[in-house]
Amino acid sequence: MERIEQSFQSRVGQSALIPFLTAGDPTFEDSLQLFRALLRAGADVIEIGIPYSDPLADGPVIQAAALRSLSHGFTLPRAFELTAALRKETNKALILFTYVNPLLQYGYDKFFRDAASAGADGVIVPDLPYEESSPVRAYADAANVALIPLVTPTSGAERIEAIAKQARGFVYCVSSLGVTGERAQMSARVQDSVRTVRQFTSLPVAVGFGVSSVEQARYVSTFADGVIVGSALVRRVEESTESPSASTVSRVEDFCKELSQAVVGDKIHLQEKEG
Repeated sequence: MERIEQSFQSRVGQSALIPFLTAGDPTFEDSLQLFRALLRAGADVIEIGIPYSDPLADGPVIQAAALRSLSHGFTLPRAFELTAALRKETNKALILFTYVNPLLQYGYDKFFRDAASAGADGVIVPDLPYEESSPVRAYADAANVALIPLVTPTSGAERIEAIAKQARGFVYCVSSLGVTGERAQMSARVQDSVRTVRQFTSLPVAVGFGVSSVEQARYVSTFADGVIVGSALVRRVEESTESPSASTVSRVEDFCKELSQAVVGDKIHLQEKEG
């Protein structure tokens, strides 16, 4: 978990960039090169999506990426293989994104032990209800892997307090209701969510689900500790697979560089602004 803290602290007074890609999309070797490109482009934390056939929290772009990966034979253990390969090359935090059913099938204890052995620092499970998270968190804690919770724009202060006090690594603040995906506008309530989370934890607060443009990333970076971008990057992978002449790695790396440069602006201190 120390690498998570260090990754956020690496940009003093600025926001960390947390890009997401699907492991094995379109192939294992391709995705390994793409994750390497994210690191070269200035990513502070890497979010590795484990493909799943029924990704309830994901929109059509990431769903399609998962299907491309699975169609090429990607299996959950290969996510650990990919993580281990990246860990040999970076000290940045590596976060796995998966769902409850794959965890159940693989076994909670084995999953977190294998994640830790591969060099993963945290795991995000978007369909794990807070009320059912304690046993899973116990396995994660035993492996020294952060179980990173999510809060939504509709989470009340009492629920956010309970989630934040049990959080590990950082708190994932969902910017918009619904599934992942690019949005023209973000919920006006996201700043309120970030402000509320900060009342109950000193951990970093990152915002994702819907951050799809350089402008939106810049806006979020003014009040959040981390900016998570997924669908906009995955879409560039999809577009490149449809255009053989396009360099997928270059397209993804260039966009990630733009995002990295966008999140360096001055931060708004929400508590001070309120007062």
